[in-house]
Amino acid sequence: MSASDHVFTLGIEEEFQIVDPVTRELRSHIQQLLEEGKVRLQEHAKSEMHQSMVELGSEVCQDIGGARRQVVQLRSELATVAAAHGLKIASAGTHPFSHWKDQRITPNERYATIVNDMQQIARSNLIFGLHVHVGIPDRQEGIDLMNQARYFLPHLCALSVNSPFWMGENTGLRAYRHTIFERFPRTGIPDAFESLSEYEEYLKLLVDTGCIDNAKKIWWDIRLHPFFDTIEFRICDAQTRVEDTIALAAMMQAIIAKLRKLLRENTTFRLHQRRLLDENRWRASRYGIDGKLIDFGKKQEVETRDLIHELLEFIAPEVDELGSHREMAHIEKILSEGTGADRQLRVWEQTGDMHAVVDHIIAETYEGLRVPYTPEVAA
Repeated sequence: MSASDHVFTLGIEEEFQIVDPVTRELRSHIQQLLEEGKVRLQEHAKSEMHQSMVELGSEVCQDIGGARRQVVQLRSELATVAAAHGLKIASAGTHPFSHWKDQRITPNERYATIVNDMQQIARSNLIFGLHVHVGIPDRQEGIDLMNQARYFLPHLCALSVNSPFWMGENTGLRAYRHTIFERFPRTGIPDAFESLSEYEEYLKLLVDTGCIDNAKKIWWDIRLHPFFDTIEFRICDAQTRVEDTIALAAMMQAIIAKLRKLLRENTTFRLHQRRLLDENRWRASRYGIDGKLIDFGKKQEVETRDLIHELLEFIAPEVDELGSHREMAHIEKILSEGTGADRQLRVWEQTGDMHAVVDHIIAETYEGLRVPYTPEVAA
């Protein structure tokens, strides 16, 4: 397999905060941005439930280099459109202090249905995620790949934690976004499925019985996408830096490539029960890369950093084939310098000022973009 002929395409979806650079609060302004940004953003931008959020979705990218170019271009275009309105964009799993009660809901039938069904759970779901689609050869293999990739979700979570604050409080968790989203049904790590038919029958049952109106309302941390031939990773907080987003996407791509290779060699990666994986998921959300995960084979705690290094060794041949050495070097940088949550917390510890934390998030969001970041001073 070479970087040019593999099947593991990439699609990246990032959810951004729309921020007033003076007050540093979220601004419900998505409709104006989309209306005036049609030429620049075209079909790549869409509204979300809260009007202070915008999602950018890349094209299907053949390799990680193409994904990087897309992410930089789309972030730059969005930042340019926001600047025309005197606004900034920011990327993190939660806003450090804005309250969900102050955010307007986007007038849309889909969101109205969700709010009607979920009530305050939906209205308070003011969170921002990173979703990565990895192309798969066929859907039957996709079920096997989804089942096996579940094991690595806590590893990915630990590397991507970026939501330590909620409504002006230090939550003590590195990824509080998970705690908020878990109030929704059909979230978290899914059970393993025996076959594609079992998976499809489950989705059909939920639709036929009125539990959901379409299969996209399955919001697991990983899913075989109901409409695209992709494995979609949904566990990560929105990443502040472009390089963090791209490194995580490259790691997910390499994991799927590795597991598919083992599958083609008739080697099955061990499946663990959801209740065990949930223990590691909690540890990752709480401590990020500074904690320990359970090695269920050895039945003992292991430093999270050590397990991530094991993962890097596990996927090293696929990294060679996919040409993503630069991205894995950046994973090492995250391990040594800290996650997005760690960097936010350092600013908070140094300043005690939530406004300074927002400024930090905005500045990092603009790193590497074609739009310069110019800090503004509150009146």
